[in-house]
Amino acid sequence: MRTADSGSLAADRLGAPSVVYFVLSAAAPLTVVAGIVTTGYAITGITGLPIAFLVVGAVLAVFAVGYVAMARHIANAGAFYTYVSRGLGRPAGIAAAWVALVAYNTLQVALYGAFGVAVAPLLEAWLGVTPAWWAIALVAWVLVAGLGVLRVDVNGRLLAVLLTAEIAVILLFDLADLINPADGVYSVETLSPAALFVPGVGALLVLATLGFVGFESSVVFSEESRNPRRTVPAATYASVAIIAVLYALSAWAMTVATGPGRIVTVTQRYQADTIFALAHIHLGGTVVNIARVLFVTSVFAAMISFHNTTARYFFALGRERVLPSLFGRTHARTGAPVAGSITQSVLGLAVIVLYAILGLDPLVRLFFYGGSFGGLGVLLLIFVTAIAIIVYFSREPGGETLSRRVIAPVVSVIALAVMVWLALDNFPTLLGVPEGHPLAWLLPAVYGVTAVLGAVWALVLRSGQPAVYALVGMGAQAATAQDTA
Repeated sequence: MRTADSGSLAADRLGAPSVVYFVLSAAAPLTVVAGIVTTGYAITGITGLPIAFLVVGAVLAVFAVGYVAMARHIANAGAFYTYVSRGLGRPAGIAAAWVALVAYNTLQVALYGAFGVAVAPLLEAWLGVTPAWWAIALVAWVLVAGLGVLRVDVNGRLLAVLLTAEIAVILLFDLADLINPADGVYSVETLSPAALFVPGVGALLVLATLGFVGFESSVVFSEESRNPRRTVPAATYASVAIIAVLYALSAWAMTVATGPGRIVTVTQRYQADTIFALAHIHLGGTVVNIARVLFVTSVFAAMISFHNTTARYFFALGRERVLPSLFGRTHARTGAPVAGSITQSVLGLAVIVLYAILGLDPLVRLFFYGGSFGGLGVLLLIFVTAIAIIVYFSREPGGETLSRRVIAPVVSVIALAVMVWLALDNFPTLLGVPEGHPLAWLLPAVYGVTAVLGAVWALVLRSGQPAVYALVGMGAQAATAQDTA
């Protein structure tokens, strides 16, 4: 394996559309529409999910103002890690990096469970065989591992094809729902802000937030983007807008097809199969079969996107010697962060094998629990990053306007604080376990322990390797300094 010692990712490989494809693939639109939207209705019994998506989208758009403003001054594959380091200090930054590694690795690995379960019935229908979920997951693992060490733009082109087909079928389903309203009535009740002023709305907002996980990854690809000062803001705002509108439209269209008063009953009956059941009535079996295949590719695309994001976090830490320097090297020909990619693949393989040996449920215990846990981690990182943005610009205004460096970040911190509180308060509901269940406090506690361990490691570096500690959060500048030292 040939690697480059420059500590640099391949520059100028991605334009704004390619970055958007990575972001939207991580958001997994069809997976969210089929899973999170229907689960939201069924579990909470609240019909305000369409307006919840728009509200969460608005909060994240406000956060993005300061987020992309900081990206104009710092282009680094570490994203949250780098921002928190530069804003709140190196111990906080390394703590955030460790949390990010846990969250993104969990999100990626959790998808193997969904992939295996989703493919099995298709193979049974087509070939008359039903392989174990883990055997199917291993096939996906081989493909993702192979793609992870290729050029990032190769991954981007594949995601473009998969995502375009995925969004097209979602819009087709939405159109079919909208031209077949229940009782001939178009109700906008679920789009009204009043739909949020009901008991238990916290769980609804948490589920809506999970639908946006991945939007923040635009900054992760800033070093590989063409003109990142323009590409990153364009990709970030476009992603948030597309996700919010697409999910709100789909969630509303379902209520139009069933009637707002019946959406909870219908989703409780069909659960994740709701969109396919409605489409079968309006569009027929052939379209539904195609959509089921695209559901599988939706999960696969998300795996590719999260794999690339995680590999770049490993790279950012290796380049600065926070992790072994091997992680900070890239392949001479493809520019891919090979060590980080391989490490992520090894973790994925270990989890698949462990779940297979123990006979654990891949859908609930891997996909659902893993997705909820990883999504909470990303929300916590966004909140801490919002605080870091305010502190950073208080020291280095950098010519940014007051609205970009103060007003928007402060508003986002307040809104995100409410969302974090709701997420923690409603975590038992999110997992579908009773109040006081060990999982409801154990999983969030993992992030607390991880953050403490990261901060302790930062202090160890400060004491034992002060030259490395001094360059934490400096990105490519750290590699250059260390190479010339």
